[in-house]
Amino acid sequence: MAKVSRLPGAQAHHWDWQLEGSCRTVGGAVFFRPANEGRAEAREREEAAKRVCAGCPVRLECRRHALATAEPYGVWGGLTEDERRALLIHREPARAA
Repeated sequence: MAKVSRLPGAQAHHWDWQLEGSCRTVGGAVFFRPANEGRAEAREREEAAKRVCAGCPVRLECRRHALATAEPYGVWGGLTEDERRALLIHREPARAA
């Protein structure tokens, strides 16, 4: 008799959307800040990343993932680190003083 595992099966369906991302054809350098990047360079890089995201078929899934996991680095779903941080701050319930 075959042994039946009680462990859950593979959960790849949660990540399959990543296979459709437009970012897969560009490379990660445009989405993540390199060390010692200046402000003007960062703005240009982020705008280039946002242009890739603008036409991406899974942009919303990517954005949801980044917000749900509080992704701290890079451009995800067309949002920069600062933009995501601002959205997350506004979502947090007010804390009692």
